[in-house]
Amino acid sequence: MSNAVSLQVAPTQTHEAFLHYGAGGALGPLVFAVPHAGRLYSPELLDRARVPGPVLARLEDRLADHLLHPLMNSGHCVLIARQPRALIDLNRDEREVDPRSISGAPWNFRSQSSAKLRGGLGLIPERLAHAGNLWRAPLPYEQLRGHIDTIHRPYHAMLATLLETTRRRYGVALLVDVHSMPPLREAPGGAMPTPRIVIGDRFGRSASDRLTDLCADFLRRQQMAVAVNSPYAGNHILERHGRPALGIHAIQIEIDRTLYLDDALMAPGTGLPLMQRLLASMADALSQELSHRGFAHAAE
Repeated sequence: MSNAVSLQVAPTQTHEAFLHYGAGGALGPLVFAVPHAGRLYSPELLDRARVPGPVLARLEDRLADHLLHPLMNSGHCVLIARQPRALIDLNRDEREVDPRSISGAPWNFRSQSSAKLRGGLGLIPERLAHAGNLWRAPLPYEQLRGHIDTIHRPYHAMLATLLETTRRRYGVALLVDVHSMPPLREAPGGAMPTPRIVIGDRFGRSASDRLTDLCADFLRRQQMAVAVNSPYAGNHILERHGRPALGIHAIQIEIDRTLYLDDALMAPGTGLPLMQRLLASMADALSQELSHRGFAHAAE
């Protein structure tokens, strides 16, 4: 029988875009977020898709919010996305849109290109490997604007508010942005263990090296194979919210889904309780480091 911790507390705030638990700075200088855990697939979204719902679900960081249930129950500040990544990707700039994927755009519409967008995974995901195009027709521009105004912007506004509230209270704040990843392929030769967790900090731009190193060292002491910034260094969320010079740090944590899901990678697995305890212990270690006198001053 699983001894995973289930969510027991109600959200502090419920919004179309997110569920917010706890309060900024209530239990320390950490803010946790899970931007790709949304599972509210509306009939309209499913009708627009040319692929079945389970294919769209491949875009999720499947049940990554369950990893934080102990932290949410204890009162930590946690922000969970409600809307699915298939609808809008909160880890992309709102300009990362392929003009060919929308209809009715004004003449002065300008998109922002990126490697992710060219690969079909922009603000509105368009393609998946082994599935091809996801949608029957381009998305009307007015619907795109609606998704940005009611989901993307409110999520980022709330995240910014929580981080600033925390920074004001402690002089420093750390965003831990939680994601999950498919198992990585073993490197040729197998000289190094294949990473099971990848920490990203935009190559030092979104967080202090001291915090990133602490996080990596803690996980390695728990016998976890860890990589830093390879192959995932973080994206728009870290770029937008990480401001180390101003006392706001942001790291991304990618967790191998086989560590906490079942063999089908769809339901909680036997490893979930261990990963829940691991993240709770990591939160304690990071909070202690950030609470040391002088860290906020050093970060400035």
